Amino acid sequence: MPFPLPVRHLYKWTLLHMEKQWPVHPHGLPKILNPLILLLKPLFQFFMLLWYLCVKIPAPDIFIVQNPPSVPTLVAVKWASWLRNSMFIVDWHNFGYTLLALSLGRSSPFVAVYRWFERHYGRMANGSLCVTKAMQHELAQNWGIKAIVLYDQPPEFFHPASLEEKHKLFCRLDKVISQPYGIRDCASYGSIGMRNCDLTETLFTTMADGDIFLKPNRPALVVSSTSWTPDEDFGMLLEAAVMYDRRVAAILNENDSTLEEVLWKELSDGKQYLYPRLLFVITGKGPEKETYEEKIRKLHLKRVAFRTMWLSAEDYPLLLGSADLGVCLHTSSSGLDLPMKVVDMFGCGLPVCAVSYSCIKELVTVDKNGLLFSSSSELADELMMLFKGFPDECNALKSLRNGALEMGSSRWATEWEENAKPLILEVISQNSN
Repeated sequence: MPFPLPVRHLYKWTLLHMEKQWPVHPHGLPKILNPLILLLKPLFQFFMLLWYLCVKIPAPDIFIVQNPPSVPTLVAVKWASWLRNSMFIVDWHNFGYTLLALSLGRSSPFVAVYRWFERHYGRMANGSLCVTKAMQHELAQNWGIKAIVLYDQPPEFFHPASLEEKHKLFCRLDKVISQPYGIRDCASYGSIGMRNCDLTETLFTTMADGDIFLKPNRPALVVSSTSWTPDEDFGMLLEAAVMYDRRVAAILNENDSTLEEVLWKELSDGKQYLYPRLLFVITGKGPEKETYEEKIRKLHLKRVAFRTMWLSAEDYPLLLGSADLGVCLHTSSSGLDLPMKVVDMFGCGLPVCAVSYSCIKELVTVDKNGLLFSSSSELADELMMLFKGFPDECNALKSLRNGALEMGSSRWATEWEENAKPLILEVISQNSN
């Protein structure tokens, strides 16, 4: 989107876009040298960043720097703004020291030093934006920083998918969806030989005489995006899935002797139940992915299946726009930021069940565009309530979808004009004076 202000250049940088990769040190390096590496790395990054900002690019009127990362980014951008007679705005998305504390612990001296740099140089900015009112209050009360709230908004390509888009997406993902973790599950049964070579039929859709229809006995599609890191408790989702599976079986008076094959054949033949199958599609990459995939293989659930995948930038919005429910396991390191993944889900009109924490209600309005949970049991309760009567008689889910569509109708242009533009004009006028 073109910048609508009379500014020569506006740069919003992060370390990922402008720095050369810090050389990887050998794995056999003595641990006693780790503190030295922690000190040398930001120094290397600082000089690379300063060189880039002062030599490689034209002098801008304003540097807008997203925080975190804080060290050495805030220091380098402040120095560059002084050397180039530019103004300096910090876009606060979280606190960098709280992210560092996840790996080093709150009591680490490196975390204390990091926090000092973040606070000191953050206060030297000519203006500040932040992503929540809770963060705005924290910055004002404890950091002495006045910030303007600029809520994240979804890009235009996040939107509800059409029937044609859904069918084409499911055709592209058919091979992945039909491959279970284990021998077979409720999403893969009957897939071999069921779909013809041109894929007029998928697990969710069918095409007849050129028209595309959603199958009435299709699984409910639940999507979650995760970085597979310890700050997102994916185990909570697995436990909720097990509870859903067992509670549905109890309601339908099924016992452990009920054969999976019989149930799956009935579902494959088109039989509908009061509660649908659930297919959880988990997107993302991260260090704990394989650990949880192994746990998934051992579940052996009758009505719940999982698939993990990495999607292209084009297919990820389509998946959100084709799903029935989103699940967010994000818990903020500071308790003051909001998950961008939920913003994108709302852009696609996708209602969300999200882990509850201090400021999440600034984004998720309970019973309007989503629900909150604090335990696996609460999430299981919400899945039972939302998917009862799926797909046609689940009024609570339909109501939340309408709320998500309303929430997702807000876009960047409006938020930028109302909140960011006035601050930038004010900062520009300060520099001209």
